[in-house]
Amino acid sequence: MQATDQDDKTRERDITRAGPKATARKPSFFKMRAQMLDKGRTNTALARTENMWATLKVYASGGENGLHTHPNEDHTFIVLQGSARYYDADGGHTDVGKHEGIMLPAGAYYWFEATSKEPLVLVRIGCRVGTRDASGRLNIRGETMPGDSKENKRVPVVYRDGEFFE
Repeated sequence: MQATDQDDKTRERDITRAGPKATARKPSFFKMRAQMLDKGRTNTALARTENMWATLKVYASGGENGLHTHPNEDHTFIVLQGSARYYDADGGHTDVGKHEGIMLPAGAYYWFEATSKEPLVLVRIGCRVGTRDASGRLNIRGETMPGDSKENKRVPVVYRDGEFFE
């Protein structure tokens, strides 16, 4: 028997043992579509479970956020369009382009800016670490920092008429 055949049988046995609950949960399907921007940033929820979520984010050229951390969430950004520069708490930075990304463990401080002339489009996938609420964001002083705050460099959104990422 080949190793792959054994792996398949083990998976089938594990699914059978799980019983009816294994089929009670349903998948989510989504389409990545968002309007392009001349100013500001937007978040479009794509899918969510109790412990994991995906968001499509659009930043106008030059858009940025403030230095922060998510203490109870591991997350990743993958660039779909444009480019970004990610900074750490010490001022070091790394440039990330199309089809590249960054993985941020819970507690890692970062901020980024859109560096391309075209809008930056990212998919952001996060997952809870531990049992606490994963939606928290803290500034460098350890204080709560809302995503829509001035400290997080939120500006009014200006949409591009008829232009979408799809």
